[in-house]
Formats: sequence, structure tokens, C-alpha cells
Amino acid sequence: MSITHNCSVLRIGVIVRALTREVHSERVNTSAKDSATARKRLLLIDGHSMAFRAFYALPAENFSTTGGQHTNAVYGFLSMLSTILAEEKPDHIAVAFDVGRKTFRTEMFPEYKAQREAAPEEFAGQVGIIDDLLNTLGITTLSVENFEADDILATLTTAAEQLDYDTLIVTGDRDYLQLVTESTTVLYPMRGVSTLHRFTPAAVEEKYHLTPAQYPDFAALRGDPSDNLPNIPGVGEKTATKWIQQYGDLESLLTHADEIKGKAGNALRERIEQVRMNRKLTQMVTDMSLEVGPDDLAPRTANVAEVAEKFDALEFGTNLRERILGVVATDSQAPEVSVELSDVVVDDEPLDAWLKKRAGQGLALFVQGSATPAGGDATSAGIVDKQRHALAFHFADLSPAEDAALREWLESADPKYLHSAKAVYHMLAGRGIELSGIEHDTALAAYLLRPGQRTYELKDVYQRHLQRQLPEASDQLSLLDDDTTLTDSAAAILELAEELTRSLGDIDGYELYRELEIPLVTVLARMEAVGIAVDVEVLNEQLESFTEQVSEVEAQARGLVDMPELNLSSPKQLQEVLFDKLDLPKTKKTKTGYSTAAKEVEALAVKNPHPFLDALLAHREFQKMKSTLEGLIKTVRDDSRIHTTFNQTVASTGRLSSTEPNLQNIPVRTDAGRKIRSAFIPGKDFECLLTADYSQIEMRVMAHLSQDPGLILAYQEGEDLHNFVGSRVFDVPIDQVTPELRRRVKAMSYGLAYGLSAFGLSQQLGIPAGEAKQIMNSYFDRFGGVRDYLASVVDEARKSGYTATVFGRRRYLPELTSDNRVARDNAERAALNAPIQGTAADIIKVAMLRVDKQLTAAKVKSRVLLQVHDELVVEVAPGELEKVREIVEREMDAAISLRVPLEVSAGSGKNWEDAAH
Repeated sequence: MSITHNCSVLRIGVIVRALTREVHSERVNTSAKDSATARKRLLLIDGHSMAFRAFYALPAENFSTTGGQHTNAVYGFLSMLSTILAEEKPDHIAVAFDVGRKTFRTEMFPEYKAQREAAPEEFAGQVGIIDDLLNTLGITTLSVENFEADDILATLTTAAEQLDYDTLIVTGDRDYLQLVTESTTVLYPMRGVSTLHRFTPAAVEEKYHLTPAQYPDFAALRGDPSDNLPNIPGVGEKTATKWIQQYGDLESLLTHADEIKGKAGNALRERIEQVRMNRKLTQMVTDMSLEVGPDDLAPRTANVAEVAEKFDALEFGTNLRERILGVVATDSQAPEVSVELSDVVVDDEPLDAWLKKRAGQGLALFVQGSATPAGGDATSAGIVDKQRHALAFHFADLSPAEDAALREWLESADPKYLHSAKAVYHMLAGRGIELSGIEHDTALAAYLLRPGQRTYELKDVYQRHLQRQLPEASDQLSLLDDDTTLTDSAAAILELAEELTRSLGDIDGYELYRELEIPLVTVLARMEAVGIAVDVEVLNEQLESFTEQVSEVEAQARGLVDMPELNLSSPKQLQEVLFDKLDLPKTKKTKTGYSTAAKEVEALAVKNPHPFLDALLAHREFQKMKSTLEGLIKTVRDDSRIHTTFNQTVASTGRLSSTEPNLQNIPVRTDAGRKIRSAFIPGKDFECLLTADYSQIEMRVMAHLSQDPGLILAYQEGEDLHNFVGSRVFDVPIDQVTPELRRRVKAMSYGLAYGLSAFGLSQQLGIPAGEAKQIMNSYFDRFGGVRDYLASVVDEARKSGYTATVFGRRRYLPELTSDNRVARDNAERAALNAPIQGTAADIIKVAMLRVDKQLTAAKVKSRVLLQVHDELVVEVAPGELEKVREIVEREMDAAISLRVPLEVSAGSGKNWEDAAH
């Protein structure tokens, strides 16, 4: 048994009843008022049942750690738990889990649940994580060999009845309805795990026209496909209900079985023993020996730091953690702020005088306000020196002398310790201040130490790295003497800067932080503030065109299947059309039928061409472009420019991401995507756009890291890589490498960097798995350096727990040693990809810094506007094109020295598409 208390063993349901008769008799003599207040609430949860419900309620592909551990069941379960605890406020709680499939029921009836398929691979490991988290949250978990969770909860429920508890049972198993009484309610999920239906005795009778005690009799007659309990041919739910209503219970019915007429009666009489077996299997055990009783299930105190650490490991956001910690008892009822923060002295002197005394010193600054690029505003701030002396102020309340002194300090090279420095840059820019002297950004430092976290907010980083709580900041701060939120936040930044600097030194990450990530903050902030000009008329024309195409292809699809009301966005309707009406081969099985996801439909179209599938895929492409255009148009500012946000702390590989809007997901290889790019133009006083990117940067990094002689030779001699590799893999002269052979080699070469398997390659190329395996073997025979490198990367990462780029950027992958095969496989793919993609990401960042520095030194007006993966987009001023092109190509080429040469391609034109090369 897995439990969290050490108590004497009680024969629950037998000994407990005997022990509590005297207590019960005393209670009935108390006043009605005392009796009402004495009743406690017990919450019991069927762990496996609700974990499965949560798993199917949330898409597995949307919930996983960067190392590959799926977490959708964990997330859904905890979300459900937080809601129930908040609404029901139980005094005692326990969660029961099944141990395995083998129980006393399978000994009685070997076919019991034998038909159930193995749990989806993505589900593996998640129940163990839930169990571990519940114990961390102070909630008792129970499991007993040879019994099911049903029996544990039935035993506790029976004991709770005798102890005057009001009991709530949360489960997706209707067999629990047999336990419903006036004091026991079943909460049954009706949709996912968010909507729970309350089954009281009246609710059971309303739905089933039977009492809770009669429900297992009804279930025995009806049979249960989910438990593999056979039904009686010709006897459905209506007949079973009628019989139980007529005879009162199952045994009375079976005693009078000879009275039942017709085929149903014959079928019943032939299966009486099976029905009795069904009834035994459905009956829950109510008198198990457990080490705890209801009174032992009071929640224990949860350690906030430990909870935060485990939520971080699962890469859950702040919201869920705060919801959970808001409904469980925690150990942080004491001071919210650390001892160190309480030592901060808030000075009482003008800001200009305060700053003058500290000229040249490093100061920590915390700023509140709006951080929108080209539209931010700073409202208030706290500032702290290394001796923990501080000031707090509202910008609107500063005197002219204070404002001038503050501006001078912010724009000086004096070192500043910040959190999310780019956001601070935009806040201050709204007041006409150009921030300079960024010495530390504790969000970036925390990201390099633990990439992949969902949030790097100050309070989370402070908790994560120093295990201390920070009070919430408010937008309506009074700045009264007892309100130290701003100065506490600034002091937290100072503490973190000191601690995280040491931690970065321990992993040899400080140089990456100081020389690459910190300088990039200002470059990105300026790019965001400048934005990129767009021709809104062109975007609107394209939106109108795609809207028409969506309607046209929708009408075409409806006509092909003669369904005028067909909704192409409805998975349910698409399932009916694809697999019933058109009788196409089934795709991947889901809980609601068969998948109609894009990937599945595309694969279906390749193997089973059909005009409807063509129309469906076209509809999805046009709809995607329509949505993209709508999003772009909404974000165009009054200056006719789009100001995207570049995120340094999102992708665990080190790549920058783009949001609000995402300019990195505009397709470059489709006509639709190229049309959209044609709307991006040079702004007023500029003559063209220049684009420059690296050719095959990831494959060049692969050649460098693997040191494979063949790949290195191909690049050094300037050969077309894919033709060169194709020639060796397929043993033909280079000039006889056909486009198809080149396509196969290209798919494999890039696929290897992402952990592509032979099966994956076969799916991608549409060839038999055996043929794909043969191609891969041939590749590895001729490029053994790649084979050896890929094997060594995973082995080393498994030993150390992380991978590293050429620049030392780490990616931690604890899932490499997971028992969950899916998580382990995903982590292995990540281990293969991270050094290659991460190094490529670092190279383009270095290039950005070099290009920015040289454009500034050359005193040109031209400027970098965008970074899209391996490409830079530059807005070129009149007469500067050749000079700027030379700077960009030279500095990108010099970003790193690899064993193979880099190749930079550049082009220019009147818009982004024309500038393609």
C-alpha cells in the first residue's frame, strides 16, 4: 500500500463500526445545532479514472516538457483538483489508485477487463507523477495490491458513514453509484474533467429510475463492455430497469426467472450464473484492511518551495501552481518576504541627490508599466543599491530636477541590474528615455540556467532560485511607508543577480550570458521599436482573395459529397464524410473516433487520392492564410508598421521566437506565403529591403560537430551537398543524381538532425520502411562520422543530463533516463537536435550583434528590422545598398569559424518577397 501516514491497521467497516457505536450514540444526543456543525466533509477521488478523463480531455501534443514527458493528464487532474477543493472545501481528502490489472476479480473471472487495450504510450508515467505531486501537496494517496481503487474508496466511504461525514466521491466509474446515500454524493464528469454532475439518491433515481442500492443489480443485468462483463442478448437498459423495478432486486428476479416470458426470459435463464458473477464483480468491497481511516485523511502542510520546484520540472505555468497553492495548506503562512528583503532601508531624500551619491555604482531597478513595443509607458519604480538602501517613486510625481537626474542615469553607461530588461526598455522609451548600461537581466540568466520553463516572471525566478516568496506588485501603489513592494522587487533583482551570476559561472555559461544574450537585448528592443512597414491595402486585397477562396473551396467540397450544410471545421462531420460516406481507410484512433488532424489527412491524401481530400486540404491552407492576414492587419499601428516582439526566453534551444504577431510562421515556400511577404515594404525615406541568410546552416553545423570527412569535403569543395551525398548513398555519379534521389537524401540529412527514424523517413517519403532503412544504412556506411556523432551525443547527454552548443548553451533532458518510452524517445530526438539547432541559433545571434555594431560604426541610416530563423531583414536607405550588403555579408560570414565554410546569400527588392534570393 502506498500511503502517507503511519497508523495502526483498522478493519475498516467492521472494527471501526464497533469502535464508533458509542461515539455515534453520544452524538445523536447532542443538539441539532451541534450535530450540524460537527459534520466534516470527506473528498475521495478515483485517481486512475480521473487521470484517464483528464488525459482525453486535453490534447497530449499540447502538454509535454521540452524533454518529451507528456503532462496533459497531470495538468488536467490538478486543474480539476484545484476547482473541486475551492468549491467543496473538504476537511479530509484521499486519492486512490489501482496497482495493476491483476486483482481478486480477475481470479474469479479471468475475462474481467481483459478486452481493454493498453493505455496510450503518452499516458505512461503520468499517474506516477500525479501520485508524487499529491503527496507533495499533503494529500494522502492509497493503493492496495489485488484490489481496485473502487474497493479502497468504498471502504472509506462506509467508515465515513458511521463517523457522520458528508462524503464526495469524484469518479468517472458509474459503479460508484451503489455507494450514494443522503450523506454520500458521487461527482461524475460529464464533459472532460471540468463539468461534474452531482449524483445524490434523487439524481440517481431521476436518471436511472432506480435507487442507488438497485444500480449494481441493474448493471449486472445490463453487462458492462468497459469491464468485459457479458450482457444478456435482447436485454437492454430499459428491460433491465423494468425487471429490477418489478421485482425489487436482482436475487428476487432470478428467483422468479421462470415467470419471464419470451426470448428475453429464455436468455436470462440460460445466463443466470453469469449474471450472478456479474453482480459479484460489480459489488465493491467495503471492509478492507487499511492503515488509515477517514479521520486520518486531513491534508498536511505543503512545502511551497518543493511544490514550485516540481511544477517547474513539469514546465507548468504560474497560473495552475497559484490555483493549487491557493486551496491547500502551505508552510508559507509566515513572512511573505525573506529576511534579506526586510533589511532594505527606504531612504527619505530627493531622487536626484540619491542618484548623485551613487554615480558609477551598479543599482538594481524594478519598473512597472506597459511594455508594448513603440507604445510603452513607465508608471512607477523601485531602485536599490548594493548596501540595500532604496527609493520608490511614481514617474508622474518627480520634480524637474529628479526627472532630469533619472533620465541622465538611465541613459548613462552606469551598470543597471534589471529583470526582463527589454520590457523595461520599452516602458522607458514611452517617456522618451533610451535605456543604456544593462549589466544584468535576471530573467535571461534564469533562462540560461533552466531553459524550457513556461514563465520567467520575477516572483517565479525568485522562488525557483532562492526559494523565497515575493509579494504581488500592484498597479495602484500608494508608496506609503509600509508599502515596500517596489523596493522589495528591486532588492530581489539584486539578490538574484548575485546568485545567478555564481550559478552561471558553475556551468560555464557566464560568457554566453554577458557577451551574447545581454548585448542582444538592446538590439532586439530597437528592432521591435522600429517595426517593419506594410502596405495595408495589399494585405486587405489578399484577405479578400483568401476569403473568397475559402468560400469557393468550401462550396466545392460540399458539392463533392452532396452535403450543403457541411462544416469543414467540424471533426465529427468530417469523420462521417471521410470514413462513412467516402469509406476511406481509417486514420489514427482517438477517443471521439478517428483523427481528422492535418497530418493524418495529408497522409491519407497521399495514399488515397480523392477530390474531397484535395478540397479539404486547400480549405485548411486558405483558412490558415486568412487567419494569418486577419492577425497581421489587426497589429498594424498608426505608423503603418508592425511591431512584433522577439522572445529570448521561450525556445529551449536558444532560438528567438516572434509573437504579437508571429512573423516567423509566414510560409516561405508556398505561393500564399510569398503573397503575404510581398506586403512588407520599406518605410518612408527608405528605398528597399535586403534579406540575407545562411545556406544550409544546420547541415554545416552537423558537418562541424560530427567531423565527418565526407561532409567536410563536400562543403570545402563547394559541392551541392545533397547531390554529393546522393551520389555516395546511391552509388551513382553526381550528374546522375535525379531530383527524386536528391529529395530523399535531403529529407534524410535534415531528418537525422531531428532524430528521424527509418519509419519516419518512410512516412515522409512515401516509401516502404525496409527501403528507408536501407537508405539510412547506406548513408551511415559512407558517412560514419555522422553515425558516431549522433550516438555519442545521446550517450553523453544521458550521462550528464544535458546537451551543449558550440557556445556552451545547455539544454537539460532528465527524460533521457525515463521509464516512459515515449518521453525517452522524444528526449533522445531533442538531444540530437539541440546542439545543432542551438548552435545555429547562437550563430545568427552573433551575426546580429556584429551587423548592428558595424552599421552603427559606418554611420548609415539602414537598420535591421527582423530576424526570421536564419535570415535577417534590413531596411536600406537611399544610396546605401552596396555598402550595407557588404557589411551584412561580411559580418554574417565572420560570426563563427567552423570546419566548413559558411555561405551567406543576400538579395534586395521593393518588398520582402522581391528581396528573396
